[in-house]
Amino acid sequence: MKLRFVSLAGVILSLFLGASATVRGGSKMVMVHYMPWFESQPFSGYWGWHWTMNYFNPNVINPTNGEQEIASWYYPLIGPYDSADPAVLEYHVLLMKLAGIDGAIVDWYGMDNFDDYAINNTRTLDLFNYTRKAGLAFSLCYEDSTIQTEINGGFITASGAIAHAQQTMLYAQLSFFNDPSFLRWKTLPVLLNFGPQYFRTSGAWVSNFSVLAATNQPAFFTESSRLAPVGTGAFDWPPMWLSQTNPQSPTEPVLSNAVMISYLDGFDQTAAAWPAFISSAFPRFHDIYAQAGVEPSFGYLDDQNGATFQETLTQAMTNNSTYIQVVTWNDFGEGTIVEPTVQYGYRDLGVIQAFRRQYLDAGFPFQTNDLCLPLQLYNLRKQYGATNPVLSAEMDRVFTNIVSSNLTTAGLQLSGLESGFLVIYNASATGGQLQFSIGGFLSGASLQVQSSPTLAAGGWTTVTNLPIGTNLPVFSASIPPDCPAMFFQVQSAGP
Repeated sequence: MKLRFVSLAGVILSLFLGASATVRGGSKMVMVHYMPWFESQPFSGYWGWHWTMNYFNPNVINPTNGEQEIASWYYPLIGPYDSADPAVLEYHVLLMKLAGIDGAIVDWYGMDNFDDYAINNTRTLDLFNYTRKAGLAFSLCYEDSTIQTEINGGFITASGAIAHAQQTMLYAQLSFFNDPSFLRWKTLPVLLNFGPQYFRTSGAWVSNFSVLAATNQPAFFTESSRLAPVGTGAFDWPPMWLSQTNPQSPTEPVLSNAVMISYLDGFDQTAAAWPAFISSAFPRFHDIYAQAGVEPSFGYLDDQNGATFQETLTQAMTNNSTYIQVVTWNDFGEGTIVEPTVQYGYRDLGVIQAFRRQYLDAGFPFQTNDLCLPLQLYNLRKQYGATNPVLSAEMDRVFTNIVSSNLTTAGLQLSGLESGFLVIYNASATGGQLQFSIGGFLSGASLQVQSSPTLAAGGWTTVTNLPIGTNLPVFSASIPPDCPAMFFQVQSAGP
């Protein structure tokens, strides 16, 4: 039997068998440092500090480019967002997946109901749910500077700091470490520390970790230098403290490329003696703190038209580090983002794809054009929200197909959703059985599956009616041995 499939739009579709690509793991895991702290007025009812820094007003629109005023030199491709928005989290993890990123390391302030720590922790848990769905790893970078802040605010006492940190570690064990998707070095959960800034001795951290199960004693990584013996190693970071005065702009010191490379080389040489270390790659550094009146600028590291990211990522890919940390996904305040922006588009994610293929996994299948799929899905989520359960279910299937590397199917579904047409996909004709799935813009009470020996008008006969609901509509029929060539189309029926 010769099969041809047509949609309601009249486009003839060839037989698609739905074979998925296989993504092989590389020799190093590529993680991305992630900030969970953004709050937007459309979602949370107010603009959070990280978009405003008590100076900028996102409700002010630039009449020239239509962009909102935010605390950043760079503008997210989807505009200022909320870190608790499911559409945003879905968009982010799909971009990571397609970019060749293996997981996220979240900048974590603990779980206390102090300042915005609890809000950020909730958003961390929300992201964790989506990384798990996308098959990505997850880890934490704990900010122990929070201890001094909480002491200053009267939330805890200095004498109770160790006990409080122990409770924080027990919470991390319960909420994160025990999960199978949490990043592990050998058998130990990987925990980064941005510092240390409060607990500066190895003994203090031994005490902090003493309440954890033996299997959850962390592989502990601090910034720039190893805190031995409790620490497994360390991670490097953009060394903005090495910036030098810029005569052309005295308020914004500059980190030269030569000084940056010297720091990275020195770190690698020292780290060679450690059990493990994490090598960071970053595209630039351009904070907006001085403009917002928050504090003096930490300095400026030039993007060099992408050369800075390529140089640091090459070093991370080719040295003896255990993991690669991309710094950062979305620290808009410091300008280190690789998340797609108006200024750079998908450039930096495309670099990660290319370098993964070159250094880690020659068979990595995704290309820069594939990175547009998450944005299409994000826009559809925003267009339809959660008010249409049938379309929401179809978009859930798009997510699953992207995660499963079925990008051709996902693209077909997205095209149907965007154009308002039905689509036929995952068609097969094997073992005397014809089967295909129906998706795209599912509407009405039911679907009419029709067949015809020709494409002539008036020659179509309804074969069956399928109900429209949240389950995937699938048509299946036996193929007689002597069946002539047939065409199939599907159209919505009912209100």
